[in-house]
Amino acid sequence: MDTSAATIKKHRMTRRERMDVVGFFAFASPWIIGFILFMLIPMGTSLYISLTSWNLLKPPKYIGLENFQTLFNDPLFYKSLGITLRYTLMAVPANIVLSVLISLVLNKNLPGMSVFRTIFYLPSIISGVVIALVWLWMFQPDFGILNNLLSYIGIKGPMWVYSEEWALPSLVLMSLWNLGTNIVLYLAALQGIPTEQYEAAAIDGANGFDKFWNITIPGISPTLLFTILTGVIGAMQTFTQAYVMTGGGPNQATTFYAYYIYSNAFKYHKMGLASAAAWIMFFIIAALTLLILKSSAGKVYYDGGEDGEIL
Repeated sequence: MDTSAATIKKHRMTRRERMDVVGFFAFASPWIIGFILFMLIPMGTSLYISLTSWNLLKPPKYIGLENFQTLFNDPLFYKSLGITLRYTLMAVPANIVLSVLISLVLNKNLPGMSVFRTIFYLPSIISGVVIALVWLWMFQPDFGILNNLLSYIGIKGPMWVYSEEWALPSLVLMSLWNLGTNIVLYLAALQGIPTEQYEAAAIDGANGFDKFWNITIPGISPTLLFTILTGVIGAMQTFTQAYVMTGGGPNQATTFYAYYIYSNAFKYHKMGLASAAAWIMFFIIAALTLLILKSSAGKVYYDGGEDGEIL
């Protein structure tokens, strides 16, 4: 009986344990305070605003779910969401495939590779607005560099971002400019694969494709998963290109969802509608993230897995 009582007796922390807890919260307090001030409170405020009618000039008026009903009855809501999803489906796979191929080349032990690695990474540190302005000049149908190059081989270049048909593919092409971050990540992952695995595969008669598919891809699979997730999240929030380069594009061909939110908030001063649209985007991105994580189960290798466990 005494043993049972001692077992269920509330544990009293020692002075050292209390000091450890205090120390933990003391060191974590900057992040906790920042999260509360800059994440939790703004999110809560946004959720409240999504249930109101507010034009920034008058006090918010509670209207319940009316903003969400308005969105679901707005054709531009569906069009902007479709444009964003199409852009994501085109830009993210193209970015990842090209980044992997370039990183495979840059991983070779050849003279001058460090220079090329720097060259490929440099665009990643340039402001998105600057890049958009440069590409806007390159896409100029009359004197832009792309159409001038095409004219040398007898091809009449398209109107690029000035054409409803070519506007979205043009921005997908532009997205390939910023491959540097992914290339660095893939290079680090490639250099973490033991060379003994390739040597053993060569002894067994594996060709280059076999090594790539059975060693390289599993070896960089955690990085692939990370870049797919961040790529999808980033693409779903595309805004700068539409704002700086096209203003929504011809016939609203590049009205991305983030630009749609911006327009409702700062052009039409419908803050409640914009907040409701932002929350819908939050749930869409969360659903896509869960779908990607769920579909990757059993396909990603982690070094921490037991006996080569695939997680």
